[in-house]
Amino acid sequence: MVINVDENVHFMALNAQVRDSSESDITINGCIGQRYICNGLSGKRMVINGTPGNALGAYLNGCEVIVHGNAQDATGDTMNSGKIVIYGNAGDATGYAMRGGRIYVKGNTGYRAGIHMKAYMDFKPVIVVGGRAGSFLGEYQAGGIIVVLGQNNDGEPIINNFCGTGMHGGKIYLRCEKLPKSLPKQVSSERKWGGDIPELVEIVKDYCNYFPEYNAERLLNAYFYELVPNSENPYKQMYTNN
Repeated sequence: MVINVDENVHFMALNAQVRDSSESDITINGCIGQRYICNGLSGKRMVINGTPGNALGAYLNGCEVIVHGNAQDATGDTMNSGKIVIYGNAGDATGYAMRGGRIYVKGNTGYRAGIHMKAYMDFKPVIVVGGRAGSFLGEYQAGGIIVVLGQNNDGEPIINNFCGTGMHGGKIYLRCEKLPKSLPKQVSSERKWGGDIPELVEIVKDYCNYFPEYNAERLLNAYFYELVPNSENPYKQMYTNN
């Protein structure tokens, strides 16, 4: 099924058309800022040509969503499962509170990507950013994995300030030569060879299936900094005990 839209199509009408369709493969052409696309959707494969608005794939429950363009804020907000692949950049709060599934961004993402990510039983959310991420990456992260590959060509560091602030679970992998100096005390780091980390190898190879120009072997043939919560200075001690 192909849906052709323009700037005058209201997001509610577009989402109703997607939700009510019995087709399992849907392509949206000309998307220009319509919000909440694929909200809570399951059982479909979506291809979006254009720029979807805020909360693309919020509460996603098993769809594969391919975006040929950029995405705005809160992509994958609280998603449960499935995959969102963005062949451009993503805005702020990518993967906010996501509980499962994967978000792959070819370019950069904005502030607070992975904030409040969490894992439960076999559900382990993953965010991979090909370029760089803004400040507060992994803020209050409680589970899951964030990978930043640093393939940006703007000369900027691959993360900004306050990476892992309040982090109390999960992992962040940064592909860079030097560890950023602004990490909070609640985060500890270890330098590891990418090809020696099985979970990272699997994630990067899967990512490169969508973006083969990055080449998984080349990306893994490098050192990564693995960031985890600091057990000697745990953030959980800052919570009030009842």
